[in-house]
Amino acid sequence: MTISKELLINEEIKDKEVRVVSNDGEQLGIMKISDALDAAYKANLDLVKIAPKAVPPVCKIMDYGKYKFDLAKKEKEARKNQKVVNVKEIRVSPTIDKNDLNTKINQASKFLSSGDKVKVTMRFRGRELAYMDNGFTLLNQFASHFDGVGVVDKAPMKEGRSVVMFLAPKA
Repeated sequence: MTISKELLINEEIKDKEVRVVSNDGEQLGIMKISDALDAAYKANLDLVKIAPKAVPPVCKIMDYGKYKFDLAKKEKEARKNQKVVNVKEIRVSPTIDKNDLNTKINQASKFLSSGDKVKVTMRFRGRELAYMDNGFTLLNQFASHFDGVGVVDKAPMKEGRSVVMFLAPKA
């Protein structure tokens, strides 16, 4: 609720004259602050400064509590509709055996089916660095197993001593 903290209400407004807008959106004109506060109190509502940089500043007569409640409700609804995507990492060695690779593939497919992205990392050590092209081939084979479940988000690329590939769930 960052917007509501910036808004001044009722006696917090220190300007001498303000342009007043009614609760219905009707222009009431430029008034002294005391007259505007009286109009707001007669309507049993609050005077809220909505455009402080305007000359004269614009104030609206509204129910401030209801306004804050509606704003919080909209934020909560926006958060509820957001999908949080987690990135799960699977580490693979360039000398991985077929059965171990199948286990990693099954784990990655579980992650993808639950809606998470998968980062597949292959780390090279020592003499393995001379055979990085085998790592790219292995990662491409790894990616070919996810035709129905996921797609390659970022193709295998070299990052220092490792090759990294990202898989995303199929929409």
